[in-house]
Amino acid sequence: MLGNINEAKTHIMPAPIAITLTELERKELEKSISSSISPVRLIKRAKAILLAADDVPSYQIAELLNVSKDTVGSWRKRYYHQRFEGIVHDRPRGKNHGGKSTSEQKKLAKAIIKKTTQEKPDGETHWSTRTMAKAMGTTHSFVNRVWQQAGLKPHLHKHFKVSNDPHFEEKLQDVIGLYMNPPEKAVVFCVDEKSSIQALDRTQPGLPLKKGRCGTMTHDYKRHGTSTLFAALNTATGEVIGECKKRHRHEEFLSFLKSVEKQTQSDLDIHIIVDNYATHKHENVKKWLKRNPRVQLHFIPTSSSWLNLVERFFGLITDKALRRGVFTSVTELETRIQEFIDQHNHKLKPFVWTKSASKILKKVSRAKKALSFQSVV
Repeated sequence: MLGNINEAKTHIMPAPIAITLTELERKELEKSISSSISPVRLIKRAKAILLAADDVPSYQIAELLNVSKDTVGSWRKRYYHQRFEGIVHDRPRGKNHGGKSTSEQKKLAKAIIKKTTQEKPDGETHWSTRTMAKAMGTTHSFVNRVWQQAGLKPHLHKHFKVSNDPHFEEKLQDVIGLYMNPPEKAVVFCVDEKSSIQALDRTQPGLPLKKGRCGTMTHDYKRHGTSTLFAALNTATGEVIGECKKRHRHEEFLSFLKSVEKQTQSDLDIHIIVDNYATHKHENVKKWLKRNPRVQLHFIPTSSSWLNLVERFFGLITDKALRRGVFTSVTELETRIQEFIDQHNHKLKPFVWTKSASKILKKVSRAKKALSFQSVV
């Protein structure tokens, strides 16, 4: 009996290290998980620590994250002793990658980061892990780990344009003032047109979505014509007034302005935010505005479409109704567009602008300095 008791004692596992988080630590971990630049390994570790803090057993955490129980235990221990720093950085791996010591690996990592950010491979636009590994005499897995730790993604790029409008600050403050401090007894609309929306019909029916396979559609299509959507987004309510027209000349724009004016309560002033498209500044439009003083146009700076909130709505309708839509005629396309607008207006939720003009001006100033530095280099 005594031997059995002793044997049982030898199999008693030590209790896992308890993780207790402050509010700031929890926010730090949650931010790491939601960040688009966080390495996958950090996201897994942060999730494990959050689960551990909620008293989820290590074996369940291991199953959820598809890692071993020992790995979860190691992450717990590292976080307990070093907090966030313990899970951000990998431990030194000793001599590897050609027998390089830890200090040599650090020097190599710095050289890889410098080469990645300041040079390009011969005849190519960007580095891959393998071209960089070949250039630096190491392995592609080591390059990948260095890039992950530094938050570098050479295969990705983003489009941008810094406005050179001489009245940028004045227009920016005017528009953001309408968003964040709208005038009393007035309604603010963001207006623009989404032109050349194609009624595309696929040449063959696609396969439906099923377990283990996404939906499919043929790469080729039949064109059945185009339409232009004129939209006015009420910044206070999120409601959209939309009309489809065959063309987008000043005549169509003026017709849409009249429609918006008629559908707006008569005792309210109307402030309309638009871009600098030539039709918006046509002489006939100016004449109509003089005859209707309650309607005022506010122009965003050039190359600043991001400042017009109706673009957010255009992004929604493109993603949810147009990009994968199949339309056998322009009429069917326009019907689908109107249905989407009706559904959007049925469950109103406004787009809320939160960034102040001063913060944007600081960011634009930094961008211009960076661009001027690059041009000198």
